[in-house]
Amino acid sequence: MSPDGDATEATADSPESDAISPYTLQREEASETRHAFWADTVADRVEERNPDEPIVVKGGISPSGVPHLGNVNEIMRGYFVAEVLRDRGHDVRQVFTADDRDPLRKLPRTLCDLGGNLVDLGEVDAGALGRNLGAPYTDIPDPFGCCDSYGDHFATIIQDSADAVDVPIDMVSNTDLYESGEFEDVTRFVLEHRDRAREVLSKYQDKVDEDYIPFNPICEECGKITETVTSIDLDGETPTVDYRCTDMDAGDQTIDGCGREGTATLREGKLPWRFEWPAQWQLLGVDFEPFGKDHAEGSWPSGQDVARNVLEIEPPVPMVYEWFTLEGEPFSSSEGNVILVSDVLELLEPEVLRYFFAKDPAKARDFSIERLDQLVDEFDRLEATYFGEVEASEDEQAFADRVYPFVVEEPREERVRLPYTFAAVLGMTDDPDLREEIARREGHIPEDAPEWAVEGALERVEQARNWARRTGNEFDYELKRTAIPEHDFDADTEAALADLADFIEAGHDPEEIQGEIYEAARRHDVDVGDFFAAGYRLFFDEEQGPKLGPFLAKVDREFVVGRLRRER
Repeated sequence: MSPDGDATEATADSPESDAISPYTLQREEASETRHAFWADTVADRVEERNPDEPIVVKGGISPSGVPHLGNVNEIMRGYFVAEVLRDRGHDVRQVFTADDRDPLRKLPRTLCDLGGNLVDLGEVDAGALGRNLGAPYTDIPDPFGCCDSYGDHFATIIQDSADAVDVPIDMVSNTDLYESGEFEDVTRFVLEHRDRAREVLSKYQDKVDEDYIPFNPICEECGKITETVTSIDLDGETPTVDYRCTDMDAGDQTIDGCGREGTATLREGKLPWRFEWPAQWQLLGVDFEPFGKDHAEGSWPSGQDVARNVLEIEPPVPMVYEWFTLEGEPFSSSEGNVILVSDVLELLEPEVLRYFFAKDPAKARDFSIERLDQLVDEFDRLEATYFGEVEASEDEQAFADRVYPFVVEEPREERVRLPYTFAAVLGMTDDPDLREEIARREGHIPEDAPEWAVEGALERVEQARNWARRTGNEFDYELKRTAIPEHDFDADTEAALADLADFIEAGHDPEEIQGEIYEAARRHDVDVGDFFAAGYRLFFDEEQGPKLGPFLAKVDREFVVGRLRRER
């Protein structure tokens, strides 16, 4: 969710005694039921209010640019609460608003097409964007020419991201709500009570003065949103406001207004963010909404104040989630530090990604592509814990029992998971039969595994290979199986290779083979580095590669022995 420019200007916290802390999970109250899963704690708060059904869980985003993995936080946090409530027998609707009537305040440096491919601003029609600074996202042409508008383009990617992880959101366009008139009653109510609205907002924003009117018309001349309303007429059948198109402050720059004086209906503009957010709660009947910690100290205090003391409604149950980083750095479209859901799902299964978001949202976390194998190993342990296949603590077992059914499509004990780094090793060959043969020989695929489980297990090989190639790690090599690479070894190196072949043929484990590589080189007075390079040349046609002993132990023995002897 992104405010339309005023969320960072908070000057005070809500003075109301009944203010709700958004730090729902950070509070420790000994009298409360202790749950293994954080979403149960939130569901308790929702149920305490005895809400009407369907219970509405909401999230939202201003579709201003690349909708990266960090933006999915709100969708996934809401999803788990919705799933827990459904598990308890409630009818739940998960709504996600595209706050697409917000104005474009600056040009993004990076955009992405519907396929998730990142492009620089110079690769699209940047001029069209520049000419539309200050205009609503849905009034700006799609720079890729594939959707109805700029806003629709990025809202589509958010919807696709939710679909990819099987989260059933109901995407709602703010523009549609305004243009259809659904926002009109609540907008009119705010304007009718503008003195009260002004009084409440003045506690949070210094710029609110006696002339402030909480409505931003769209200029009929230049199409930009203006903040200057000169008069209001709410008496007629169609309420209107008069405005003057003035300049808009946008961070460190100013977007020029055209000076036009005109009249707009309440469908031809928008509420300022601090009123629009509570108005969404009323219009959509929102019972729960998660949001980032920026809103906890900015929009939330004013939002609940506006809800109670302007709109006369109760705000929803809130929950602050901590942001997470990408490779230790904040997500940033402008700096190129982003990854999309579509990118992640080329590297791991949807259930692993859902597991990442199932972890405690009150704790900051790093999403690391470099260390993706650790996340997959965590998920595999969660799965094995659920099925009682590993020893686990009481807390670990309780968490797995509650969470695992929410992150997989269907718990199936017959499933097969290849260890992620082992799958990366198998990815060094393109031969699907060989992949399966090695996996079976290593004991990772049981003899009686059903075909669907085998197919699912081997799908991870392609994902792990994509990971190796994306990161350029120790598994990013191609096994040269069909032909022996060109080589020129001296007699001592050939003798050491023959010893190594005999050792492997006799049958030894990975670490023993690694040790024999050193011993064979020493016995024949071959430089260890040169001997490793000889092995990498024979198997990869490279001077370096993965840890050689464990790799040779995982590939079929007959092939390894033959290649060391330069016979195949």
